[in-house]
Amino acid sequence: MGKRAKAAASRSSVAPKPPKVSPGELVTLLDFVRYAVSRFHEAKLTFAHGTTDPVAEAAFLVCETLHLHPDQFESFATARITAHEARAILDVVSRRVSSGKPAAYLVNKIYMRGLPFYVDERVIVPRSFIGELLDSHFGSDEGEPSLIDDAGAVDNVLELCTGSGCLAVLAARAFPNAQIDAVDISKDALAVAARNVGDHGLQERVMLHRGDLYAPVADRRYDLIIANPPYVDAEGMAGLPRECRAEPKLAFDGGADGLDVVRRILDQASRHLSADGGLLCEIGRCRSALEAAYPQTPFLWLDTEDSEGEVFWLGAADM
Repeated sequence: MGKRAKAAASRSSVAPKPPKVSPGELVTLLDFVRYAVSRFHEAKLTFAHGTTDPVAEAAFLVCETLHLHPDQFESFATARITAHEARAILDVVSRRVSSGKPAAYLVNKIYMRGLPFYVDERVIVPRSFIGELLDSHFGSDEGEPSLIDDAGAVDNVLELCTGSGCLAVLAARAFPNAQIDAVDISKDALAVAARNVGDHGLQERVMLHRGDLYAPVADRRYDLIIANPPYVDAEGMAGLPRECRAEPKLAFDGGADGLDVVRRILDQASRHLSADGGLLCEIGRCRSALEAAYPQTPFLWLDTEDSEGEVFWLGAADM
């Protein structure tokens, strides 16, 4: 999530041969999580797709296989697994190790801010820090400085590079009176986004547009622009771990310094913002490159629980 290029360098593509395990040898949810963690350690997997460690990923896969929400894991941790369920869990753990695919692709699901979203190989697995910021920095009572005091007064939001549409859905929740325009250049990604918008009953509030950044929205102006664009630099692209190489390259590649798309978003943002609006943009590890490219621009860097200096806010008045 967010740290697309910070994961360890690519691991060996040769997965260790799985040990033979009878479904009856493992009994509870905890047993299967422990077993999965051992397999993941043995295979030297990378965790960068919504879960940041092998325990969290093992619990995620076990819960999804059993049709449980992740928040229900503790309630059922010591519950016994049936033989049929055991075979299904062992199968998904084996596929995670052998395929090198992100766990989210294996179960076609990821959670952001507690909400489920459909994902497959047509989109990057969402793990943006912006979701947390929408909760904490816009009309919030959590003690963080508010970038827009009255979330209910936001009439319209533009999300660029929407991918699976997760941030558009979260923006619709954060700004209950806003219409959301979500843009992506990929037809395949928009098909996934349409499914997620429909699953959350937001077809009347979230409009999907295919095109290159601002092109589909012409001269419209917005109270807020959200962007989680491709921002991995050339060095990061060369070192992407196996899991990330299973995702669409288009969603990662930000050019030599990671800023190819970010520059275009930033340079045109003022034409699409209302006077009191602002741009919220995630750029990963590109902070130093961005500050060097725009030395006079007063970026406000926002930290989250798992990130520091990877998302900036820039008000329209400062552009």
